Amino acid sequence: MTRRQTPAGEPLPDAGFTLIELLVVIAILGLLIALVAPAVLRQLSGAKLNIARQSIERIGQILDLYKLDVGNYPGTDDGLQALVTKPSDADNWNGPYVKSNQVPMDPWNHAYLYRNPSNREGHDYDLCSAGPGGNANDTAAEICNK
Repeated sequence: MTRRQTPAGEPLPDAGFTLIELLVVIAILGLLIALVAPAVLRQLSGAKLNIARQSIERIGQILDLYKLDVGNYPGTDDGLQALVTKPSDADNWNGPYVKSNQVPMDPWNHAYLYRNPSNREGHDYDLCSAGPGGNANDTAAEICNK
């Protein structure tokens, strides 16, 4: 096999990377990923919390529209389904009140918890997300209407 040469007849150096150079690059990329990934995951979980809060506020506004039409908020038995299908006791129901014709889900794809009357002082109803764990019994993790 003949080696390539420059116009002056000198041999060209071999092109390419050595195994050591490739391993160094892979190690550097691994370190960067290990440093950046936790920060990205924290941002993602924080974003879902913000989405849950905003969704609860938006659903609260929809419940206010329901109350304007019907005269009261849906009961716990009817729940948020009353925004999609007419309850039997809602004479002036003017829905569906949500575009998708489905009961909204929280960012973790769990059903929102709805209680009327509220268990909290100064609230007409409770509209909560169970949070990332989806455990309805874990009131510490709940994200609720204000």
